[in-house]
Amino acid sequence: MKTYGLIGKNIDYSFSRTYFNQKFSSEKIDAIYKNFDLEDIAEFPKLLREGKNINGFNVTIPYKEAIIPYLDEIEDTAKEIGAVNTIKIKGNGKLIGYNTDFFGFSEALKSYLKPHHTKALILGTGGASKAVSYALQKLGIEFTYVSRSKSSHNFIYSDLTPEIMEEYDLIINCTPLGTFPNIEQFPPIPTQFLTSKHLIFDLIYNPSHTKLMKLALNQNAEVTNGLTMLEFQAEKAWEIWNQ
Repeated sequence: MKTYGLIGKNIDYSFSRTYFNQKFSSEKIDAIYKNFDLEDIAEFPKLLREGKNINGFNVTIPYKEAIIPYLDEIEDTAKEIGAVNTIKIKGNGKLIGYNTDFFGFSEALKSYLKPHHTKALILGTGGASKAVSYALQKLGIEFTYVSRSKSSHNFIYSDLTPEIMEEYDLIINCTPLGTFPNIEQFPPIPTQFLTSKHLIFDLIYNPSHTKLMKLALNQNAEVTNGLTMLEFQAEKAWEIWNQ
């Protein structure tokens, strides 16, 4: 039996295990998908040594960038993005890193985009935000990061004036703020300045409606969560593992 799994930290909530095991069951695939919850990425080599019949991994927060030094090869798109969320293990044991987040995000976003969505705020600067920025670049959408720390490349949350909020009407949350069980948390954007022209794409999928999404809905903004993105990227990962 082939084994696949998710590498991350505190990932009991994960979508991937349920999704893939249901897929394996319904399609009568002789495989199992497990969570590999690592306290530190330095535990990864031990997992490789002791794991049996492992054919591939998905990678989630906080290891999408930290996993890269442990891989033998990085596919060009993942290299350009600077983050890996899918690992294929070849027959010779070679580990190849890919990024399917940007594909999943692009496909999930397209059905919500309107002509006025030309400028985006990306909340957070981690591995997921790198895939999102790559996707936006490919879609021809300008973007600026929002972070807690000031740099020449981003706003901080206190910079977000009514004028900036009006100018950027696509907002993507790439932070974990609001993920179960901490469902009352949300990135501190001034949600009172959101309007019906705004689209809020929260990459979180558990809960299905985050605090940020609820606050946005109160302002008549359009919202979506990260579930469809995950489904797209999961299918792309499966394709990579089996090509």
